[in-house]
Order: sequence, then structure tokens, then C-alpha cells
Amino acid sequence: MKKITSKKLSSIPLDMKSSDYKKFFSEIKDRIVQARYEAYHSVNKELILLYWDIGKGIVEKQKRLGWGDAVVEQLSADLQREFAGVKGFSKESLWRMKKLYETYRATPKLSTLLTELSWSNNLLILNRAHTAEEREFYLKTCINERWSFRELERQLDSALFERYMLSKKPRTIVAKTKEKDPLVYFKNEYLLDFLGLQDGFLEKDLRKAIVSNLRQFFLEFGKNFTFVGEEYPVVVGGEDFKIDLVFYHRQLRCLVAVELKIGAFKPEYVGKMQFYLEALDRKIKLEHENPSVGLILCKDHNKEVVEIAMSRAASPMQVSLYKTEIIDQRLLKRRLHSLPLPKGDKIGKP
Repeated sequence: MKKITSKKLSSIPLDMKSSDYKKFFSEIKDRIVQARYEAYHSVNKELILLYWDIGKGIVEKQKRLGWGDAVVEQLSADLQREFAGVKGFSKESLWRMKKLYETYRATPKLSTLLTELSWSNNLLILNRAHTAEEREFYLKTCINERWSFRELERQLDSALFERYMLSKKPRTIVAKTKEKDPLVYFKNEYLLDFLGLQDGFLEKDLRKAIVSNLRQFFLEFGKNFTFVGEEYPVVVGGEDFKIDLVFYHRQLRCLVAVELKIGAFKPEYVGKMQFYLEALDRKIKLEHENPSVGLILCKDHNKEVVEIAMSRAASPMQVSLYKTEIIDQRLLKRRLHSLPLPKGDKIGKP
């Protein structure tokens, strides 16, 4: 058999559409992205640790040597003169470093999370979250979801913490299932203020608005969702049926059917959703995937009607409310802190 020399190999034309080259390009691209992320993370970690140490140093020196607040202004002036052109050492910045240390020094489990976030995101949580529980919630969720500054700001503006805590108490409107409850990934109420819907909108308007704003929709629902289809077709017995929206949840590894309703919940919605879920499992679901999950989004519901309608539902599904306008944060906080807390649960007051 003839050997192919290096000269002959170099003359073989490159097929950029071949699977070998596509795989090679994908591997290199992924490595570059990973290297950039690791480099950013390393630099960011050192920066946050530096700011922590500066804040700690100021606090400890004031306590041990009795220095007043003038030390902050003096230190800022000296640092800016020594490191001319380097941003981050203004007196306002030093006050923030001091506040960061004072806020988290008594909670080591939270202070270790700080290096996972950018300085701007840390400051946003520091200034906007009022309790240790709220700070922990935003720190962990921001890390898990990899929120940008604007995404985090939007979640704070929409009072995500209060909405999440309220949705946990009580968790009654879910179908019973012997499997590990997949519905823990869903809220009882969603805020869809970003859709820009006008009064008198129809279900098709709601569906189209969601599809047109998927990036913000996923920010509210969670980034583990991927879009599968709108008015998703399933054929059963030769008849065509269409599901409003179908998503795939990467962590649950299952299809998620979403039915949109512009009015109040009706019991017949449960039977329709069970039909859709069974059809998805028989016709669409892959062998390695978990059973499909359903979400019925309504403008309003009667809890007793929902509970009775769901009491014998075999498929995992949830009925949730949606709002199309920003909810009053003060009202949410009052609702949250007026609730009787289950034993062992703590919610600090702002």
C-alpha cells in the first residue's frame, strides 16, 4: 500500500463543510470561549479579593487605632496619586469596599460567593437587597443563571425574591406524583411586563409576544429552558392538535407544554393538558427523556377550583398566574412578611 507523503497531504484540498473540519473548528471555538471565561474569572476573583482586603483593612484599622472617617479620603487621595489613571480608588469606591466587608464578614458562606460575580453585580445586590436571606438568594441565583448587570437589575426591579418566597407558601396547586417533583422549577406567578401588551389582548397576542421576546421570557422563567415550537403540532388518530408553546427543560430533561389563557382557570384545562402531555410522551419524547410536564398560565384562578381540578391529575402539571404589569414591591413585601413562617424558615425583615 502506498504511503501518503506530507507533501501529498498538504496538497489535499480542505473541505470546510466536512464533519471533521466542523468538529475541529467547534472544539477550538469552545476552547477559546472557555479560556476567555477562565481568564476573566481569574482576574475578577483577584479584583474582588483586593477590594475585600481594602475594606477589611479600613475597618480593622479604624477599630484598632481609632482612626475616623478621614482615613478613607486620605487613602483615596494617596492611592489615586500613586496609581494615576487607574480607576476604582475614589473615596466613594473605598466606602463601598468598606460596606462590602462589613455586610458579609459575619456570613462566610456568602462572602465566598462574592468572587463569582462582577464588582458591579456585587454592588447592585449590596445596595438593593436588605436581608441576608435576600442577598443569598440573589447571589446564588445570579451565579447559577449568569445574569448580566441589566438582567440582575431587572430581577431586583421586579421583586423576584419576594415573588419567589410567596410562591413557596403554600405549594398546593400541583398534581401529585411519586417521582421527584419536577414542579419545583416553576413559580406560582410570573411577571410578563416586558411583553408590552395593550388592554383587550387575545391569546394569540400573548403567544406571539412571548415568542418575540424569548430572551426576556427565559430570564423570568429560567435559562434552563430552550424553545421548541409555537402552536406545536401533534397528530393523534389522524387529527391535528396544536399546543400553544413547547419548550425543553435541560435540567429536567423533558418537554414542557405551556397553555396560555387570557381569563380565569377552568377545570377542563386540566383534561386538555393531560391529553397533550400523553401525546407528547407517545409521539415526540425520546427514549432517554423524562415524562413531559405541563404549565397552564392563567390571568386569574380560584384556588379551591384549581385544587379540586388537579386532585386526581396523573401527569405532572401546574397552574400558574401571570401579570403583565410591574407589581408594587411594597405590597409584595407586606404580603411576604405578614405570612406565618413554617418552622425552621427564616425571612429577615428589611
